[in-house]
Amino acid sequence: MFNREIVKELVRWVNKQNRKPLVIRGARQVGKTTVINQFAGNFNQYLYLNLELPADRKPFQNFTDIQTLVQSIFFIKDLKYSERATTLIFIDEIQEVPEALNTLRYFYEQMPEIAVVAAGSLLETIFNNKVSFPVGRVEYLVVRPVSFVEFLNALGEIAALEQMSQFPLQSFAHDKLLKLFHTYALIGGMPEIISEYSATNDLTSLAPIYNSLIASYIDDVEKYANNNTQVQVIRHLIKSSWAEAGKRIKFQGFGKSAYGSREIGESLRTLEKTLLLNLVYPTTGTRLPIIPELQKSPRLHLLDTGLINFSVGIQKEIIGTNDLNTVYNGTVIEHLVGQELLAYNYQILTALSFWVREKATSTAEVDYVYVYNGVLVPIEVKSGTSGKLKSLHLFMDESPSSYAIRFYAGQVLITDAVTPKGKHFQLLSLPYFMVSQLDNYLAWLIKIS
Repeated sequence: MFNREIVKELVRWVNKQNRKPLVIRGARQVGKTTVINQFAGNFNQYLYLNLELPADRKPFQNFTDIQTLVQSIFFIKDLKYSERATTLIFIDEIQEVPEALNTLRYFYEQMPEIAVVAAGSLLETIFNNKVSFPVGRVEYLVVRPVSFVEFLNALGEIAALEQMSQFPLQSFAHDKLLKLFHTYALIGGMPEIISEYSATNDLTSLAPIYNSLIASYIDDVEKYANNNTQVQVIRHLIKSSWAEAGKRIKFQGFGKSAYGSREIGESLRTLEKTLLLNLVYPTTGTRLPIIPELQKSPRLHLLDTGLINFSVGIQKEIIGTNDLNTVYNGTVIEHLVGQELLAYNYQILTALSFWVREKATSTAEVDYVYVYNGVLVPIEVKSGTSGKLKSLHLFMDESPSSYAIRFYAGQVLITDAVTPKGKHFQLLSLPYFMVSQLDNYLAWLIKIS
């Protein structure tokens, strides 16, 4: 069983004094139900309801008051309610009974002693004037694909996990962790894929699962789309987005289609609500707050790098490589660093951002910008020497930050860098498998500087 890091967030949630019902978000097949089942071990009583099942739906369809609803739920699960027992109720596929969403407010207001979690696919599709969503009476967490740390745990790589937490990383651990990260980069973070690989250690057995996952997203299109035209557009997007992942895109004619900017934009934003993808807009500022430049072309970030590798047929390029920056023009590792940056943040409003300067005389782009201690820290995913980081130097000349990050295939390294304009700063180069430790390394860098 995965030791998912989000379980720690769930423990913090359940121990809050003024706890609200929790809505778990996440794309299909990222393990939402598995996470809650794992978390349920902390309770005396656990009631799992799947509203795709008629028997589990019925109490919510016949809702009159919260006390009767709870009695009905315990009755159909053949359990007896006790206020002295700790109780978790998990309402899965809640979108099947839209009215069930409003019952969450009554749990919060009248039965706060019961911990309630709800999950569903594309909740936005059921929002309308007839469905009241309990705004202010629920909170959210997001389940994303498995992180590298969770991947190591699933494979039983306990020694590797221990070395990941050492500061700074011991040089002898670098090569093994790099090799393991390349495997993670190859297969990605979808739980079913990792479970299969952990059980068989056989890469050839994964293709049917990749195909099944992608087919399931395409099959879901009718649930996402508002009309038949959008069904076709979304199907096109799901099939063609893999080849555009990690790149800045134009809506007009996306994926060599005849679709217009408005059609593509609306459908991309619909898929964004399903958490299958993110439209990552650039910022032109070097100080907080991050203000997305929505008139500029966004970068397309998809759910999982492993699905991208399979879909565009570059898995063989990754096998045996010494540096992921050499694969697919560096797109794979840039995309995966973004996936890792998101993996350790479970808030619904978390977003990636990158920096651009677009002038007639020159253009510059920094792969990511990251907020740390009230400062915007630039992140580049690059090979080579620090002297080749032209865009990073341009950012640093305009930034109040004295620190910058580079992820690469090499060892932990601190460089006293200087821009062509003479600004001195500390460049912290980290192996690209250390994204999970970024905050710890920034704290370490500041402490020793």
